[in-house]
Amino acid sequence: MTLRKLTENEVKILKSQGCTAADWNAISVEAQFRTETVRNVNFYGNISIGKLSGKKALRGGSEIECGIYNSHLSHCKVGDNCLIINVANLANYDISDDTVIENCNSIVTEGFSGFGNGVELDVLNEGGARTLPIFDCLSAQLAYLLVNYRHDQKFIERLLAMIAEYCAAKKSRRGFIGAGSVIRHSGIIRNVRFGENSLIENVTRLEEGTVGSNREAPVYIGDAVIAKEFIIQSGTKIDGGALLDRCFVGQSVKIGKQYSAENSAFFCNCEGFHGEACSIFAGPYSVTHHKSTLLIAGLFSFYNAGSGTNQSNHMYKLGPVHQGILERGSKTGSFSYMLWPSRVGAFSVVTGKHTANFDASDFPFSYITEENGKTQLTPAMNLFTVGTRRDSAKWLARDRRNDPVKYDLIHFDLFNPYTVGKMVRAKALLEELSENTSKEQEFIHHKGCYIKRLLLRTCAKYYDIAIKIYIGNELIRRVRSAGSVAELKSQIFEVNPEFGKWIDLAGMLIEKSTLSDLIDRVTDQQFDSVESLTGSLRNIYDNYANQNWKWTCGLITQRFGKDISEIGNAEIGRIISDWESAGIKFNNMILKDAAKEFDQNARIAYGIDCEDEDTILADFTAVRGNYESNSFVKELQLENESIAITARELLSKFEITNSG
Repeated sequence: MTLRKLTENEVKILKSQGCTAADWNAISVEAQFRTETVRNVNFYGNISIGKLSGKKALRGGSEIECGIYNSHLSHCKVGDNCLIINVANLANYDISDDTVIENCNSIVTEGFSGFGNGVELDVLNEGGARTLPIFDCLSAQLAYLLVNYRHDQKFIERLLAMIAEYCAAKKSRRGFIGAGSVIRHSGIIRNVRFGENSLIENVTRLEEGTVGSNREAPVYIGDAVIAKEFIIQSGTKIDGGALLDRCFVGQSVKIGKQYSAENSAFFCNCEGFHGEACSIFAGPYSVTHHKSTLLIAGLFSFYNAGSGTNQSNHMYKLGPVHQGILERGSKTGSFSYMLWPSRVGAFSVVTGKHTANFDASDFPFSYITEENGKTQLTPAMNLFTVGTRRDSAKWLARDRRNDPVKYDLIHFDLFNPYTVGKMVRAKALLEELSENTSKEQEFIHHKGCYIKRLLLRTCAKYYDIAIKIYIGNELIRRVRSAGSVAELKSQIFEVNPEFGKWIDLAGMLIEKSTLSDLIDRVTDQQFDSVESLTGSLRNIYDNYANQNWKWTCGLITQRFGKDISEIGNAEIGRIISDWESAGIKFNNMILKDAAKEFDQNARIAYGIDCEDEDTILADFTAVRGNYESNSFVKELQLENESIAITARELLSKFEITNSG
């Protein structure tokens, strides 16, 4: 952009059009500046104005020529083809090309601002000892480490130092509005940085924040939103009078319908409507949709909060120091209540009011209910529900992130080294408890939970079904391409088996020893920036399939009691046979659960004015369909057929090889 000073004649014309300036010599314009594009404008300080040509559309279908009208500008740079109209105070901003700013009260940068970078949130524990500094490229994984690894002081100190260095570089006395952005009909905007294609409409107040919009994934902030000290990443939509105070909002999050949140972090694809959050760590895909729901001082991911869900940490004397953990895939039923601190295992469902602390993390895929004032645990029962099966498929399909840069690293597998490792340990624990519990004892007590003794062996078998499916799936992914057993063994088992513990790093699955090594490297200052650490995390993420297979091989050697080199045709055949029988049984149990949605009880309230069963059934079928034609049911039935065919083909191949 080539700029020049205004001519005397241009100054004269601008004055005649209602313009004023503290110093006309402080104004620079594009070479072909046209005075008719600037009317009734007060200029103060250094001003630069690009080429003002073309037209911009207003609401209602009308158009207006690009220019600056009825506004007050102080120390601003205006790019090409912008429209600024009816802005009472626009100060200390660099405004990129093709931007529209219309009918706004105040858009200003004051002082030396980090635009939300470096703001500290008291997440997970209101006492503040798990403080999370936020910044514009924060990922769920870095946040998890910052919040949950406070015991490693040297690691935290180094990580905080890198983040502080990054945030310091973001500080400026000038705000920024990215190209193609639209800001209209809004109140007070102070110290906010806007990325490209931001769409801001009818907001009440935005202060001290970054809106990380871009062309591929624009951000929308709408009606009556108030947000203070925030970071909002790309693809996000916030509207409906939402109130955010000291919050991080990740990629493609939706918040609205008067949702209120403070000191909370929401990572990608979360949704928050109607309810309230205080000091929560909402990992990817955490969803809360109900007015009466309060989430407080908890860690969640792939979570669904039922209406009226509440957690309490008010039974304290030294301050609000409690916290709770709901591992990935958990759900809470309507008006469920948990007294913090408590912990829920992966993919478990909590119903009822739990007024005593419990730790159910040893048992994933469980039902946690309240019976006669006690927390009753039924292990493994959530494995065979329609909801769990559908959840495992929907998350990947519902990833709304269009940004080519995806900050949160997510593994979506339902069965993986993290959940299966827990099931392996749970199976062994249940068998041990069964062995050591008197037959006269109705319940056993484990970490605040009561488990029926008669269910111990049964639930252990249920876990074993899932373990067999996992092993079979991982093996079969690799055996299809093998032409012979020799080739199979050279391609598949040429690994060093591992069977260590895995960690769910807020959506990313990582082997514990790998994570420990990464932490050591951070502590030893082997990373010089947040970006380099993020790159290393991504490399680990990309290597998941290989690490997963090594772990599976370790699990195979454990189950057969043999070295990996000794695993042969018999063992491979056993894995495939077990996979077939377990997979079909697993699907049949889910189909049985699905059938409940079409039984007699499901038809209650249908055929409202009828008494005969045929008419009631006809009304139900017209609205809900029937079991036989349901797409989910048909999919599982076809999967059972495919499992049987695949098993026969693979077993035949190995039998032929053996016989030859």
